[in-house]
Amino acid sequence: MNKAASFLKALIFIGAFFSSFHLSAQGSSSGNSIYFPPNDSQEWEKMSQSEAGFDQQKMGEFLSWLSETDTRGFLILKDGKIVVEEYWGGKLTGLGPMDPESFWYWASAGKTLTAAMIGIAENEKLLKIKDKTQKYLGNGWTSMSAKEEKKIRIVHHLTMTTGIDNDVMNLDDTSPSSFKFLTKPGTRWSYHNGTYTVLEKLLEKASGETYQSYFKSRIGDKIGMKGFWQKAGQNNVFYSSPRSMARFGILLLSKGRWNGEQIWEGSFFDQMVKSSQNLNPSYGYLTWLNGQKSFMLPGVEKSLSGSLIQNGPIDMYQAMGKNGQFLMVVPSENLVVVRMGGASDSTTIPFLLIRQMWDKLAPVIQP
Repeated sequence: MNKAASFLKALIFIGAFFSSFHLSAQGSSSGNSIYFPPNDSQEWEKMSQSEAGFDQQKMGEFLSWLSETDTRGFLILKDGKIVVEEYWGGKLTGLGPMDPESFWYWASAGKTLTAAMIGIAENEKLLKIKDKTQKYLGNGWTSMSAKEEKKIRIVHHLTMTTGIDNDVMNLDDTSPSSFKFLTKPGTRWSYHNGTYTVLEKLLEKASGETYQSYFKSRIGDKIGMKGFWQKAGQNNVFYSSPRSMARFGILLLSKGRWNGEQIWEGSFFDQMVKSSQNLNPSYGYLTWLNGQKSFMLPGVEKSLSGSLIQNGPIDMYQAMGKNGQFLMVVPSENLVVVRMGGASDSTTIPFLLIRQMWDKLAPVIQP
């Protein structure tokens, strides 16, 4: 073999090596490759608990406890592969037992999905989060003066810092009469559902599409995520199977990449899972963060010191909704944890339940 042929062969080998390395590491946030389940199939690779490094005896004890909390669906994924998948109780419809394809509501966990949709819209240059809300909802979407109203921007909705008064009869109300001035935007954190819900109308105006159509074309179809948005009073609630919630978790874990396709990217998504303001460091863009120095709770004006979920991984971030709809992502461990079901805790976000979960789950995952 002549020198030119040998040199060409070496180049091909080196190129193949780095291509293989890139493909195996793409989307990973801890150095391990991430598995992406097929979009058009029920197939999903599994990993044993021992391979994942979990304590199997303690896992059995944890699952026994969890089954008594009205949990209907629970999954743990490691590197995108299913390590634990359990279902208890009946479907939301009451017609038969829960299974991998049974739909359940996300409640406020859907806020994180909305944040991703807003981020994609910014990627597509349909909007900028620094834009005034008035640009999309028009003048008079609040009952404020024009001077006060024009100071509210999209980013204030994403961070729960619009400054709109939350001392109202119905925090879900999105009518102008319910949106009154309290303080300058960006100076007060308040978990106000109505100020979040108007993002639906804003995105529809910016994109010229329905909320459902935008979700389906930008996220759902691309990752095999089955689900739909449904009006419930003035709320817009997302419904999906636990497995579809897990798919979205993998997409978050892989930083917007799905099986070679970059679905989102950019500074918006970096900031989405970081402290978005100093008022409540445990809140990003419609996403809850763990491991911060302090946190605030819905309906409580006081800042509390310490981490949101004391025994949870410090780098964990999560989508959380009423009755314990939890999507938890742990980049350092390449973990996605899903919990859907009911809860005896009637608070807007059942923090006690998620804390109890991690009190029991942490020794299982890191024995």
